[in-house]
Amino acid sequence: MDSEYYTAGEKEFLLKIAYKSLEKFLMSGEKFEPQTINKKLWEKRGVFVTLNLDNKLHGCVGHIEPQESLILSVRDNTILAFNDPRSQPFKIGDLDKVEIEISILSELEKVSIDQIKSGDGVLIRRGSNSATYLPNVWSSFKDKQEFLNSLCLKANIDSKPYDDGKIDFWTYKAIFFK
Repeated sequence: MDSEYYTAGEKEFLLKIAYKSLEKFLMSGEKFEPQTINKKLWEKRGVFVTLNLDNKLHGCVGHIEPQESLILSVRDNTILAFNDPRSQPFKIGDLDKVEIEISILSELEKVSIDQIKSGDGVLIRRGSNSATYLPNVWSSFKDKQEFLNSLCLKANIDSKPYDDGKIDFWTYKAIFFK
């Protein structure tokens, strides 16, 4: 899946789905029921929705592996990000200030630690502990070591040593738009 797979119009449509999902949920507590005949938007995809309010993260929720169609995942993950318990409750007046980001993910590829490079989405897993960072998170870190240390901390995994064979690594790409 390359970055041109979705047209500008399809991306804009998905952003409108997210906004309408927020609006309907805020106003009535009900789910918006999106409609389209566009088959690409009904394909199952891994997707994350991030909501920023006043340039601060309000919520980020998604699935790395496809759970349902893209259009329904955008709707459902938007509502979950809206309700993210790490953030203050969302108010009706916040609707005009929210910035919505959508990341549509490629399939996971199992890799060695040496194959991980800046710009990859990365999933790590050790036993039942796992965590991921989307590709655009790399910009928050000075280098690969800092990125992986933080990801291990997020997953509650001892980061030393990475190459002990007990941590599994996967990478993925993302089509990101807001």
